[in-house]
Amino acid sequence: MNYVTGSAIKRLREQKHLTQKDLADLLAVSDKTVSKWETGRGLPDIAIIKELATALGISVAELLTGDVTQNANRSGNMLKSKFYVCPLCGNVIHTMGEGSYSCCGIQLPPLEVENADCIENDEVKSPHSMSVEIIDNDYYVTMNHPMTKEHYISFMAFITGDRIQLVKLYPEQSCEATFQRRGLGTFYAYCNRHGLCKLNAKK
Repeated sequence: MNYVTGSAIKRLREQKHLTQKDLADLLAVSDKTVSKWETGRGLPDIAIIKELATALGISVAELLTGDVTQNANRSGNMLKSKFYVCPLCGNVIHTMGEGSYSCCGIQLPPLEVENADCIENDEVKSPHSMSVEIIDNDYYVTMNHPMTKEHYISFMAFITGDRIQLVKLYPEQSCEATFQRRGLGTFYAYCNRHGLCKLNAKK
């Protein structure tokens, strides 16, 4: 487990333009205590970690990793959606903005769209191309993709401005998903070997 380091506390404190005494006053500790943390001669007790994070204007996760995500809209935004996938258990995490997340003891990087083949167009038709049909009031998404235990689509999702619909897929199932049609948005699919695919919904 990662724990906050003295260098991280110092860096974050200075970014907030706080002196050691300023931070100490916010936490009801002495400035000598803050000095000990920053010089590695002591660690903040777990009981005050949340207060320390609040005083530094960051999340507890950001404090523990020292990796601060700059996001002007700290309340989250569906248009800044990120996916994280655990390579061990396959757990899928969706967030409204980049952050620091772990699963099975592994720090997870956010998925990025990596393959041009994943995006459907008139020239490219690969196993990672998504085919979208409108049936009644639903989007029906299919992919001509292997669904073996070694190579498969892990999930499909449809994100609009105010919500996400996500369907978890498993090996030996059909590579398809149905989403309620709620305006325009973006379809995503994640291949366990080739990464994240996306396709913008058409009018």
